Amino acid sequence: MNITQSLECIQANQIFPKKSPILEEEDMQVPFPELHGEFTEYVGRAEDAIIAMSNYRLHIKFKESVVNVNVQLVYSYVSVGCFCLPLIRCQFSTFEQCQEWLKRLGVVVRPPSRLEDLFSFAFHAWCMEVYAGEKEQHGELCRPGEHVTSWFKNEMERMGFDTQNAWRISDINSKFRLCPSYPQQLLVPAWITDKELENVAAFRSWKRFPAVVYRHQSTGAVIARCGQPEVSWWGWRNADDEHLVQSIAKACAVDSSSRKHLLNGSYSNGADLPDTDFESSMTNSSEVETLATQPHKLLILDARSYAAAVANRAKGGGCECPEYYPNCEVVFMGMANIHSIRKSFQSLRFLCTQMPDPANWLSALESTKWLQHLSLLLKAALLVVNAVDRDRRPVLVHCSDGWDRTPQIVALSKLLLDPYYRTIEGFQVLVETDWLDFGHKFADRCGHGENSEDLNERCPVFLQWLDCVHQLQRQFPCSFEFNEAFLVKLVQHTYSCLFGTFLCNSGKEREDRHVQERTCSVWSQLRPANRTLRNMLYSSHSENLNEFSCDADVV
Repeated sequence: MNITQSLECIQANQIFPKKSPILEEEDMQVPFPELHGEFTEYVGRAEDAIIAMSNYRLHIKFKESVVNVNVQLVYSYVSVGCFCLPLIRCQFSTFEQCQEWLKRLGVVVRPPSRLEDLFSFAFHAWCMEVYAGEKEQHGELCRPGEHVTSWFKNEMERMGFDTQNAWRISDINSKFRLCPSYPQQLLVPAWITDKELENVAAFRSWKRFPAVVYRHQSTGAVIARCGQPEVSWWGWRNADDEHLVQSIAKACAVDSSSRKHLLNGSYSNGADLPDTDFESSMTNSSEVETLATQPHKLLILDARSYAAAVANRAKGGGCECPEYYPNCEVVFMGMANIHSIRKSFQSLRFLCTQMPDPANWLSALESTKWLQHLSLLLKAALLVVNAVDRDRRPVLVHCSDGWDRTPQIVALSKLLLDPYYRTIEGFQVLVETDWLDFGHKFADRCGHGENSEDLNERCPVFLQWLDCVHQLQRQFPCSFEFNEAFLVKLVQHTYSCLFGTFLCNSGKEREDRHVQERTCSVWSQLRPANRTLRNMLYSSHSENLNEFSCDADVV
């Protein structure tokens, strides 16, 4: 019996029992319709409003307006505010009453001591019980089966990878045995053996070795991603790492050449293509040498500044030395780390809570540096796009660990290059693959992981990326199938914990904790059939978007 079957034997009210609310006045009632699994804990009266709090929301009913704030979005105890609403001020008649509500709010917004305390588990359990035998009704909002499970092979075929000569799928990470924060299937050059991948993983931060994630269908150039090399102050080298990086460029050349041979009729059908021996290195194989043309110079894009990369050597990290990686160019983008981004966002958030001063608004906005950070991210993505699309060069992207700035650049580049990712379905695949499967630490960055109380780990990395997507929407209003409301919903539910999509720090953690079986998917709400999230100006004929402005004063 699996965990889903065993949980179905236990009723939801046994796992997540209903609680009677504490009413500050006897005649009070819960002032809003509760979601399944939502239990109102307190109902009281402020000086100018009715205030209620559940395990999911903070509800404040003023005389002329109503505010519903998801408790996971609350960022200040003293003056309640969130990512999507302005500052909310609520006055109480006594100081003691104010203190009591602050205490209650503090308990609710604290990171959970166990994962199952998050609302998504109660919501799913009660939905399953309420709609037992009524799958269609249950599917309206709570649809566990919409997690992407077969993207890898579909994407491989869609992008046209040559898996006969140039590339192969490695199962070295099956059961997450090599790299816990990587997906189980990975794409690498055909002649790179699993033994070599193990050696490379030992040399890269958190064992995040270079893996290919995108192929340009016209040029054949690819985008790969990884963690920083662990060079340290000793200047360590790794021959297998150097071989793998150069092999990425060589595989692109093999891919391109083999397609020319096919077009010229050199091979009558796929069965006549040369076989690839994946158990031994084919570096000097006559088949590969025959097919390969001179590889284009590979671009290694390091998201950090050179100074930051060198400073990482003190912690055992570092960057690639061009002398050891021939036919490669290393470029440093100077993008800020999570601590600077967090500080910038806090400044922006504080600015948005103040009374606007029209005369100084733009200078105050500039001082937060938020737009400069967006501009630098867009410029990094444009550099990748031009390399792959215009110069036909493969690109390897990394930062320090490869799970913050790296997915920002890679996912934004793919969005610019490929119109498929600008559809609702394609955007789902993009988020699932480049963010979720490759281990962006949503639990730590959003603060909804178990005991994730370390504020130094918090950072709106994914929100920053979605802001860049929004900037592109503004510049290309006909190129995206989804609208601004789609992005706002996605931001809200990244933090809301109504769905299980963004829980935990990696695919391995989500699989170990059976998150997909026990929670709903956010994509059930953001599906293409939802017309309110569709862009009515959308044209499916748009190609890559490499002619955009990424200057901070324009954005």
